[in-house]
Amino acid sequence: MKNWKLTPRDSYVAKYVECYWFLEKELKDKVFNYPKLNPDPAAHLILADEAQGYQYSQDSLTTKGNGSHWIFPHCKTLEMDHSQPFLILGVKFRMGSLYSLNLTSPQLEMDKIINVDLNEFFQSESFHAANLLAKATNDPQQTSDMLDGLLLPWLLDSYEDKHSELVRRALLLLPDTPIAQMGTVLHCSKRTIERSFLRVTNLTLKQYQSMARLEEILNCLYLLTGESLNWADIATKFKFSDQPHLIRYLKNSIGVTPGEYARQRDLSIDIYGNFE
Repeated sequence: MKNWKLTPRDSYVAKYVECYWFLEKELKDKVFNYPKLNPDPAAHLILADEAQGYQYSQDSLTTKGNGSHWIFPHCKTLEMDHSQPFLILGVKFRMGSLYSLNLTSPQLEMDKIINVDLNEFFQSESFHAANLLAKATNDPQQTSDMLDGLLLPWLLDSYEDKHSELVRRALLLLPDTPIAQMGTVLHCSKRTIERSFLRVTNLTLKQYQSMARLEEILNCLYLLTGESLNWADIATKFKFSDQPHLIRYLKNSIGVTPGEYARQRDLSIDIYGNFE
């Protein structure tokens, strides 16, 4: 299994793109065939060969297709079909970026997987995903630089308004500032912040904080083995009132209890590593 993650070197691209990531599974690789993608407030553009199939399942809904596609922000765990060999590049956008990037309203809906025509997207009839994917297997940095060049013309057409500017400032504060105090820090009402945040991200402030907390927990769990998983300690570390509260939180967030998670370890972070 090959994988890598790089940040854009172009400063303007980096304003909207958090990172590029790459995954390749070959026939010889023995990994979990149906990994789960944890909830994510960011959107990912997946670049793949037009013949490459994909499948995502969420509750009773399954989305299938071929080739390149968007994974838009999702509040629930997605199960992926990685039972066959595959080769994909991902572009992880910063939270709220799509609001400024001239995507139409239906594309900004949560929990959507939508196909994309890369020739139309990059406005180039000569673009071939297969060529870029082949480069990605051997030269990550050049691939990252090529993606910078491909994305820059589109990103330069972005726009910022009072809502996107306010959300960008709010996102910087959210890790360390209680929601109730954000209005004072940003010199506006809490209701104004909430309305702009929902408009730009399709999430409430509380939903985002919960997803950010989940990511911290999963990053912590990734570093622990089965023997060192002490759920009472984890509940205390992440300021849950008690262990049953943590159990309910994980069940609601990733669909399994801590015990089930410890037995399966089938989230993508456990299988592929913390690569994105």
